[in-house]
Amino acid sequence: MALQKLNHAERAEALTQLPGWTHEPTRDAITKTFRFKDFAAAWGFMSQVALAAEKADHHPEWFNVYNRVDVLLTTHDCDGLSKRDVALALVMEGLAG
Repeated sequence: MALQKLNHAERAEALTQLPGWTHEPTRDAITKTFRFKDFAAAWGFMSQVALAAEKADHHPEWFNVYNRVDVLLTTHDCDGLSKRDVALALVMEGLAG
């Protein structure tokens, strides 16, 4: 089954489940900045996400400076936001606590 981009209604519904995430229309992606108490906590979060992402075979674009992790999720195989991105964002929310 091929991955499909979310339509406008599906994207809007997904964002209601993802507090703090925003739609990036130029990339048809979702983004969020996570902040942690220090570098070790941010790195620990990234390590946990990396394991989940590898298992799902779906990897984030992210950037880390000290206690901040900036995340962008989009599905390159369908050139936009898909259910895979929403699922990984939900995992991230759970791991960030």
